Amino acid sequence: MKDWIFTSLDIILPTIVSAILIYALIIAYTRIFGLRSFSKMSSFDFAMTIAVGSLLASTIVSKSTTVMQGGIALFSLYFLQTSIAFLRRKVDWFSNAVDNQPILLMHGEHVLHDNLRKAHLSETDLQAKLREANVLNYQQVRAVVFETTGDISVLHASEDGAQLDPKLLRGVKDVDLLKR
Repeated sequence: MKDWIFTSLDIILPTIVSAILIYALIIAYTRIFGLRSFSKMSSFDFAMTIAVGSLLASTIVSKSTTVMQGGIALFSLYFLQTSIAFLRRKVDWFSNAVDNQPILLMHGEHVLHDNLRKAHLSETDLQAKLREANVLNYQQVRAVVFETTGDISVLHASEDGAQLDPKLLRGVKDVDLLKR
């Protein structure tokens, strides 16, 4: 039982040094490759954040993963994310192949139950997001979009009657329902 809770002192120093080195590499790579490294602009960005955390942990506590291996793996992830972001910006077919399509969940007061089902969301999930967005009643809603990142955007109806710019909803599945 004692070996399960405690460790020997000869393990502690390498663990501390590994943590410092791999953490420094993460900071350096983030400075080199940019803050997008930890954004959640796409599903790839989210996966990157999880992968970096996993590599950080395994490099620090695993005896079988050296700091050099962890550093090279981190560099590879940062480079891959930057490459994918570049290709998504420059090549339409690539972007269409790798990105999820945002989906309209509500238009005005109307909940799109089929789209909720497609997004694997319940009406309770939707209501929680509406409360989070300070919606007091359904009349305040212009549109609700399930984004490619898994976030839910609530666009409020304007009190001054301003129209929703269609460019804001370009590429959203079932956006044509707003025109009805």
